[in-house]
Amino acid sequence: MKATKRPIQAVARWLRRQPPKMKVFLAVVSGLAALFFLRMVVHDHDNLFVAAEVVHSIGISVLIYKLMKEKTCAGLSLKSQELTAIFLAVRLYCSFVMEYDIHTLLDSATLLTTLWVIYTIRFNLRSSYMEDKDNFAIYYLVIPCAVLALFIHPRTHHHIVNRICWAFCVYLESISVLPQLQVMQNTKIIEPFTAHYVFALGVARFLGCAHWVLQVLDTGGHLLTAMGYGLWPFMVLLSEIVQTFILADFCYYYVKRWCSWWTTCSKAPRRSSVSYSALLR
Repeated sequence: MKATKRPIQAVARWLRRQPPKMKVFLAVVSGLAALFFLRMVVHDHDNLFVAAEVVHSIGISVLIYKLMKEKTCAGLSLKSQELTAIFLAVRLYCSFVMEYDIHTLLDSATLLTTLWVIYTIRFNLRSSYMEDKDNFAIYYLVIPCAVLALFIHPRTHHHIVNRICWAFCVYLESISVLPQLQVMQNTKIIEPFTAHYVFALGVARFLGCAHWVLQVLDTGGHLLTAMGYGLWPFMVLLSEIVQTFILADFCYYYVKRWCSWWTTCSKAPRRSSVSYSALLR
């Protein structure tokens, strides 16, 4: 067991010693390597988008477990959950009227669980909700996304209202996690289950971004024209990339803390006081 842990410890220590620019370079290289791996392993790249929604659902399930087991919503952003419910509801509407498929079922399940989380925070666990820390004004996100959707949306054969709604949910999804990240910054504490949830969002966004990038490569760029003309195809890719980069920094520190936990446990395997939650604080 020690032989398998030592290389991980060495890599973790080496990464900690690297300057920021090298870390960024390594992150980009790792991302490209992951894209290449997914392209070789996953033959139908539409499955990546399904996988992204499944991972998102798993992240919501982690929150439900936290709320039911610990009976506290400390560290959670109600506003991020509300933004998630908004874009899921809009996307679900668009899915019903534009393309009813497996995504419709996954979005339905994720929306229902998100609404349950919102209800639990608002009514059952209101006393533990850090309202003073969750102070991001969501209209600063909703209104710009709505205005942007009015001007930049798909140029397909669907009704104009449906096309605007689809663009709105794409833009809002890309920044819906910002209130949650602000809560973490305001509290200076990363509660473990919340960390798992945000990390799941990061993985889901990477898979979603990989789906679009690989689809564009597979079609030789024809997918962009199939999605419509103008700025819309590029805004879809930009939205995916923006959300991926927003979460990339957190995911980096999440993995870094996990490596620190692994190293600490390997040094003191018999000490029951080694706490993962303490290392995330």
